[in-house]
Amino acid sequence: MTVEFGLALENFTPERKAPDMNAVTDYAMTAERLGFSSVWAWDHLFLGARRPFPFLEALTTLAMVAARTSQIKLGTGILVLPIREPAIVAKTTATLQLASGGRLMLGVAAGWYEREFAATGISFRDRGRIFERNLDLMCRLWDSDDVSGEWDGRVLTHVRMLPRPQPRPQLFIGGYVDRVLRRVATRSDGWVTYFYTPESIAGAWSKIRGYAEQAGRDPAQLALVAQVPLCIGSSHEEATARSARYVAEYFDVPAWSEATPESAVRGTPEQCAEQIAAYLEAGARHLVFCPFDYEPEQVHRLATEVLPLLGARAGAA
Repeated sequence: MTVEFGLALENFTPERKAPDMNAVTDYAMTAERLGFSSVWAWDHLFLGARRPFPFLEALTTLAMVAARTSQIKLGTGILVLPIREPAIVAKTTATLQLASGGRLMLGVAAGWYEREFAATGISFRDRGRIFERNLDLMCRLWDSDDVSGEWDGRVLTHVRMLPRPQPRPQLFIGGYVDRVLRRVATRSDGWVTYFYTPESIAGAWSKIRGYAEQAGRDPAQLALVAQVPLCIGSSHEEATARSARYVAEYFDVPAWSEATPESAVRGTPEQCAEQIAAYLEAGARHLVFCPFDYEPEQVHRLATEVLPLLGARAGAA
């Protein structure tokens, strides 16, 4: 069983801070040096009004990271696909895939922050249908040498988007309702979760695998990427308190999903290793950690004190 471990990038912050591109790229270089498999950028145009979050654009951030690294994979967790013109995002991601030497892991989803849709002139109510349209057109441009058709007024007549990404980026879909889980099973390389416990992951993953079988796909070809908070401390109680403060300040946990601060891997190195093992048992094959306050110490402790307890290097087990 191959298991990979990655890290979230601090390309967004609470209002009291400001994201720093140099700090983000230095952090990614450290992750590569320690042997982690991937780094992941968050995506919003803007987020929050009374409680705003400054954001660096995800694909631009990954392009900067790609220029300063050579091996580590580059993920979006997740890109809000409906608010982007599909032909443009197809070209941008194809270019990033080529420039990085094939390292892009593109996580996409329909989105949830209504103000972004209003600002880009996209119907929030129709975001699921628009997601499907954009996904179809993007993949056609990646994969086909001759694309013709009409997508809501976007007319393509014998279009060849060259150079095509070879191989195309790995494609992951995020989301939790049944129609999204069916998309994961039939339209992607796997599922990316946000702050789900092992129990929640196991239930939804079982559904996805069932939908894949119904569609004639081999469920073993699908991968499960789990994003979880991390806080390594002197005790479970101390780490739980720190993790709760961190998640409350940095992240929104949607009330309509099963995402929860309780998903955090937290405690002593031994306790963290036990909790990571529970995620692997639930089906996760790529764990992406959001370390407490993005502290370098947490990253080093994860690589040198926690993962070795699982018989794992930072990159893979």
